[in-house]
Amino acid sequence: MGFRTALDALSFTGAYRLLEPFGRGVGLVYMLHRVMPAHDEAFQPNSFLEITPEFLELVIERTRAAGIEFVSIDTACERLKSREFGRRFAVLTFDDGYRDNMEHALPVLKKHGVPFTIYASSGITDGTCELWWIAAERIVAGTDVVEIDFEGHRETLPSASLSEKVAANKRLVEWLGLGLDEHSQRRAIRQLAGEAGIDLDAMCRSLAMDWAELRRMASEPLATIGSHTLNHHAVGRLDHREAARQISEDADRLEAELGSRPQHFAYPYGWPEAAGMRDFGIAARLGFKSAVTTRPGHLFAGHADHMTALPRVSLNGNYQKKRYLKLLISGAPFVLYNRFRRINVT
Repeated sequence: MGFRTALDALSFTGAYRLLEPFGRGVGLVYMLHRVMPAHDEAFQPNSFLEITPEFLELVIERTRAAGIEFVSIDTACERLKSREFGRRFAVLTFDDGYRDNMEHALPVLKKHGVPFTIYASSGITDGTCELWWIAAERIVAGTDVVEIDFEGHRETLPSASLSEKVAANKRLVEWLGLGLDEHSQRRAIRQLAGEAGIDLDAMCRSLAMDWAELRRMASEPLATIGSHTLNHHAVGRLDHREAARQISEDADRLEAELGSRPQHFAYPYGWPEAAGMRDFGIAARLGFKSAVTTRPGHLFAGHADHMTALPRVSLNGNYQKKRYLKLLISGAPFVLYNRFRRINVT
């Protein structure tokens, strides 16, 4: 059963109400990336990372209508650690530090007085990070055939029709994201982008807040700036020393640029290998108050013992409907995903 089919079944049958008591926690952490006006390009493989300002506003309104209070990540951590739970709470978090967070999300957040956290990666803010998933989309969009020839790996992917582009992008992202190690991945996308005439650094600079903009964002009373690794690497795929360096040096750089050391961290990427128990321990030893994963679920009292392995609720751009939002707030889909486990840190 596909994810959309499962959500529709839970919604239309009302079965989510049976699962809600098991899935609804004391709070939840929403995960977002980009906030952009709607656009209707046929080929949008990264649309799952984008929501509209209107949907963000709907999230705020529906969450509050459910009796849930928006709080800062610091307040959420205090409530978890103290185990003093009254009203349910929610935290809004944005990964990577895209400029549209300032242009399109911030006005909505200020209008409604909602605290939020930006998890910034120094390499992205520098404008030197290879945003390989966006580059892959642009490579496929701009050609009828994708030619891969990298370190002995040769492959030809037709990409003339829309269906071919979707298949080619899926294969390219699969190869870059899971088929290569973190450093080979970056070399490969630089080679492919160069062959396609795409300037990766210019692309990154055009999409991400620079340091001046991030400082302005950090000055907002509602904002908290967290850390997101030096080069947006999946730390779980690095050796221990490199993983620790990616986390600690990003915090160092953010402290130097913004004047205060980040107390909260987010692990990049959404597959299980991206971060694990070793990495949760690294974040704890480095002194972070919290670290959030991409593992789906609500927060429960037991997460007080796992503050560097907190789950989040993804606001997926492909599911911008009231009925899906209702399910996310209920926690019901995560009961099935996590097989009735409230704490999933292994």
